[in-house]
Amino acid sequence: MTLDVTVPDSPPLSGPPLGAAYNNVTPPDAGGVDYRRDELAAALEAGVWADGFEAWAAETELTESDFALLVRHAVLEQLDFYWDPAAETVSYRVPSPSDDVCEAVAADRDDIEAELDSLARNVTARLETGGLVRNEE
Repeated sequence: MTLDVTVPDSPPLSGPPLGAAYNNVTPPDAGGVDYRRDELAAALEAGVWADGFEAWAAETELTESDFALLVRHAVLEQLDFYWDPAAETVSYRVPSPSDDVCEAVAADRDDIEAELDSLARNVTARLETGGLVRNEE
């Protein structure tokens, strides 16, 4: 199934909003760690987000109406991409959709999270292969 929608703006990469629940591993406290969000945000804006989104949209099981509800509830804006210095790779966090979102989309929370995870994996793969410079120590 192909999702035929306009590519939304990339997420702001400012970390999770206060109280947000995430189903992926949360990075350690900032404490001087460089998560390279500015560099990642620039890459997303330069086309990596659009490329990853379009690849995901060609495979997703979401309908246009389900996707519109995710946009309306600002779920995509809660995706977070960051540099994980311990693993020396780009990582991501996927928001756990609220009960309101699950009810509006009429889908199981796990299904929504799986779709968001698939989108994040598509984008992360492109960030990794798109020339993101690794720090040499």
